[in-house]
Amino acid sequence: MKQQLHKFGGSSLADGDCYLNVVDILQQYSQQHDLVVVSAAGKTTNQLIDFVSHIEKDSLTAHQQLQAIRQYQTQLIEELLNGDIADHLMSQLNQECSQLAALTPPLSYAQQSAVLAHGEVWSARLLAALLNQQQLPAIAQDARAFLRAETGPQPEVDRTRSAPLLKEILAQHPQQRVIITGFIAQNSAMETVLLGRNGSDYSATMIGALADVERVTIWSDVAGVYSADPRVVDDACLLPLLRLDEANELARLAAPVLHSRTLQPVVHSTMELHLRSSHQPESGSTRIERILASGRGAKIITSLEDVLLIELTLAAGQDFQRLQHTVLAHLKRAQLEPLAFEVQADQHQLRLAYTREMASDVFSYLQDSALATESKLKEGYSLLAAVGAGVTRNAQHNHGFYQQLKTCPVEFICTAESELSLVAVLRQNTLTERVIGLHKQLFQAQKRVALALCGKGNIGSSWLKLFAEQQTELEKRYGMQFSLVAIIDSQTFWFDEAGINPSQVAARYQDEAQPNDGQRWLQQLGELRNYDEAIVLDVTASEHLAQQYLAMAQHGLHLISANKVAGSAEGEYYHQVKHAFSKIGRHWLYNATVGAGLPINHTVRDLRESGDDITALSGIFSGTLSWLFQQYDGSTPFSELVELAWQQGLTEPDPRHDLDGSDVMRKLVILARESGLNIEPQHVKVESLVPEALRHLSLDDFLDQSHLLNQSLAERLARAQKEHKVIRYVARLEKNGQASVGVEAVELDHPLANLRPCDNIFAIESKWYRDNPLVIRGPGAGREVTAGAIQSDLNRLASLL
Repeated sequence: MKQQLHKFGGSSLADGDCYLNVVDILQQYSQQHDLVVVSAAGKTTNQLIDFVSHIEKDSLTAHQQLQAIRQYQTQLIEELLNGDIADHLMSQLNQECSQLAALTPPLSYAQQSAVLAHGEVWSARLLAALLNQQQLPAIAQDARAFLRAETGPQPEVDRTRSAPLLKEILAQHPQQRVIITGFIAQNSAMETVLLGRNGSDYSATMIGALADVERVTIWSDVAGVYSADPRVVDDACLLPLLRLDEANELARLAAPVLHSRTLQPVVHSTMELHLRSSHQPESGSTRIERILASGRGAKIITSLEDVLLIELTLAAGQDFQRLQHTVLAHLKRAQLEPLAFEVQADQHQLRLAYTREMASDVFSYLQDSALATESKLKEGYSLLAAVGAGVTRNAQHNHGFYQQLKTCPVEFICTAESELSLVAVLRQNTLTERVIGLHKQLFQAQKRVALALCGKGNIGSSWLKLFAEQQTELEKRYGMQFSLVAIIDSQTFWFDEAGINPSQVAARYQDEAQPNDGQRWLQQLGELRNYDEAIVLDVTASEHLAQQYLAMAQHGLHLISANKVAGSAEGEYYHQVKHAFSKIGRHWLYNATVGAGLPINHTVRDLRESGDDITALSGIFSGTLSWLFQQYDGSTPFSELVELAWQQGLTEPDPRHDLDGSDVMRKLVILARESGLNIEPQHVKVESLVPEALRHLSLDDFLDQSHLLNQSLAERLARAQKEHKVIRYVARLEKNGQASVGVEAVELDHPLANLRPCDNIFAIESKWYRDNPLVIRGPGAGREVTAGAIQSDLNRLASLL
């Protein structure tokens, strides 16, 4: 698999237990050739800053501070390492502490930076040693050997100079985890350069971009981005997906979980960025993706309680609008854009909001630039914002935002030009009640979700019954309102925006349905205005409907599919569909396409995304063929078993779609793609059980002449029985990429021989399951279990909305 990068902050390395936890994370979630970037452990950087400041004014306190630093680092080494490895690190630490103790004032900026760099060096060295002690090959790497940046207020890494140096270093360690120092770089004078606020996160994404990694995961003490600060709002929700433009806006508003510099390398690369908790790795994460911002409103409430206003009075008698644009353009070029601003044209004033950290620098910059005739710096303000793509166009969210602020001392409200945020600047400092109230106002009202069911046959009717039983519980579980608004079959459809009672579909459909031209229902669904989300459930086997998946994505719909056609189509179309949904933040779920209700798709995808490498798949993938061959012992002709399965609803509407192997082939292609292989349908060797004479008949004629199925299979069964074997229809994806589906004779004690009727069995061989394959087994056919798989995906999708 492609290289990934993992970044661990100071809180993730605060003590010995934290270091051991990081080792566990790297064992479970990383590969041997991955990169790791680390911050200084715990509060080491703050301690080093105190040490530097005291060198200048109080040598005794500086000495005491250095001893505390040495004691902390010594404790970590003694707690975690043994023998020669521990002795070697202790020797290095003592030598470096002696050099620090010998420093005399005054210290140049470069000397101060070199002192502060020790924290990251110690962390990288200790983690690499600990990994090696745990038999995980690793090497510590000082980023100053390759990261080039010149000294400045916000140093920027020089990609052109840094990339070849990094490439050369990584080539020397192809099978080792390289543990790299964050926060530090080197300038052309060979001096240490600190990368500033959030410098470790910035260096992590920058190194990831330079190394062309697939993903950067920033591990910290929080699981990702929440709908509000979870320390303030008890029911704040973790956001599993955040669009890059939304993340940038959140960072622009100085939210502590993200910084705009961290996102810059992500914008200019193809890598993903994940945020995850090192203390609770399984508690979820936030994935930041570069997808189109087609959202429908606010996702996040953020606030700042120490905001300053810079009030500029521009020269009277001149073009105020031109001067205003000039000021804002200058600030943008200097990377000093305000959090929010207000224009008071009648008074020739421009008011700019900044964090306390930035305000004084901006104030000095504006005074030096002589852009204003008068400037004032005012304290005592706070900021409250709602962030999300489309928030400025969402009437309900705009109303809720203003309603929550109507009793507040509002200084001004600003709408971002990007339409990604509503920002209010207030004359107060305590915002806890306002954050809680706004979060409740915007997010706790029930989200309305529209459902459209394509296919009302065996599976569709079973799902309607299940949905009628589960609707109340589903709505209670997710705090949403689910309404069935459309039923579609090949010739007609019933559409009712007010909602359709699932229990009355069978009785009322013929009276309510109208002709289906293939487009009108889709257009009506895409134009719904009284629903927040719309989901299509495709339980058909229709190729025509599968060709409409791109149109569904274009209409902004989600899709849950039991239809295997798109998932097993030519690779070009399959990837077009995947991209069409992902680029607009919509979901296409299709666990029901393979194994009915068994979690095989989820399992294969989760293994791959967790770092496993799947090498082979095999098993009985068809519940229908499983049932047929379990029953087929020669006492009843195979054709009679086929008709019995068809009558019981165990087959596709046309049983030949099961018997010709195409259904199993499609499932194998879907699983192969989930495992990361780019396989085409024509690459699968398929054995059909349908003789040529039966392939082009009508369904009735096929059933009448199905006795033609019997002779060949009876002969194969007889040969197998002579060898004390049974015959089964088996799918295989080999380690060399070869794929096949067909009849095999297997021993009586083989796992494939001893299944219950309709059971599927899937055997997964991988890097982690090399000697003992992971086996998933259970019912793989039947209208009820397939309907249950659709309902399971509906639950999963609801959790993502």
